Amino acid sequence: MSEKVYNIEDLANVNLEGEKYIILQIGPSHPGSGHMRLKVWLDGDIIVRVDPDIGYVHRTSEWLSERREWIKAVPIVERIMLPDTIHANLSYVLALEKLLNIEPPPRAQYLRSLAAEINRITSHLYGIGIFGIFLGSSTVYMWAFGDREPFIDLMEMLTGARITYSYIIPGGVRWDLPKGFKERAETVLQYMERRLKDYEDIWVKNPVVQARTINVGVLKKEDAIKLGVVGPNLRASGVNYDTRKNQPYAAYKDLDFEVPVMKNGDSYDRLLIRVEEIKQSIKMIRQILKDIPEGKIISDQIYNQLNPVMKKVYEEKKRVMFPAFMIHMRPPAGEATARVEAGRGEIFFYLKSTGDKYPYRFRWVTPSFRNLPFFTHVAVGHRLADLPAIYGSIDYFPPEADR
Repeated sequence: MSEKVYNIEDLANVNLEGEKYIILQIGPSHPGSGHMRLKVWLDGDIIVRVDPDIGYVHRTSEWLSERREWIKAVPIVERIMLPDTIHANLSYVLALEKLLNIEPPPRAQYLRSLAAEINRITSHLYGIGIFGIFLGSSTVYMWAFGDREPFIDLMEMLTGARITYSYIIPGGVRWDLPKGFKERAETVLQYMERRLKDYEDIWVKNPVVQARTINVGVLKKEDAIKLGVVGPNLRASGVNYDTRKNQPYAAYKDLDFEVPVMKNGDSYDRLLIRVEEIKQSIKMIRQILKDIPEGKIISDQIYNQLNPVMKKVYEEKKRVMFPAFMIHMRPPAGEATARVEAGRGEIFFYLKSTGDKYPYRFRWVTPSFRNLPFFTHVAVGHRLADLPAIYGSIDYFPPEADR
């Protein structure tokens, strides 16, 4: 075992050539790397350098979207972020609405935030479950994935789909609240509140978990800012930034919620903050269901373009049949951006229109892509056995980064 202490500042002076260092290839087909390759340089069992090699599940989402009608990009972006599809849907539509100069009605804004917070809980439970597997706890993995199901059922009840919803469209949403949704949602929220106590007793306060995560993979506040880290990973390092608060969209300006912020920036804090954000999402869902205003779920600009049959379906069932005219949508020439706080962090969208039926430029940056660089930064100097704890705490989703 090496007695030398390495840190990220040493990398510029370390000669990685020669026989001194062991090079360990992890992945791309490996349960500990996901769909990417990790090239790890070791001095004994001490990590000297980690190079993530991404792109194995690149799906050309931007290229494909620039060669299809505007509305057809919705299912493309959703399939890149399967644990958190509603935020991909929402961020793209927000940018598109700016090009179209459309403002959704208040009820639609609340429904968007409702779907976003339900999906945030499923995303965080996914991350907690994967983290459990990385630390050798199949119990937490099965718990988290099982506890996602009631929330996935809620999304199915609200949107008609379980994973890829295509629920948010320019001008509003496609479905109103179904009968019995509020009562069902309250039952699920109460169940999750009880389960969170179990997670805290069995997992969060577990001395083995604490020993493997506290002071492991520490990301300092100034480094998190410098590296452009986003989402829970940023807030775990003490940076109080959340797009829902700093640049409110949908109904968030009307909601009373706190932004959990930690201070140590280690793997343990990155676990804690996701548990706390689930509690805040539960709080917001209750507010939305209590205060949601009456009214339309689609803007007048879109409603007035519906044919008589579609209008009849909307009036009788509070459902927007997918309007065929959206296939021929041609936003005016211009540029637009949008930011959304997804489960793993901020999504940024850039769209450019030339007045054509296809986007001229379609660019987006996902949170996993922005969070990956700090993995290299914090792993240096730790033992190889700490690598799963650090990687699992990031909540990295390879298809999301590869886009």
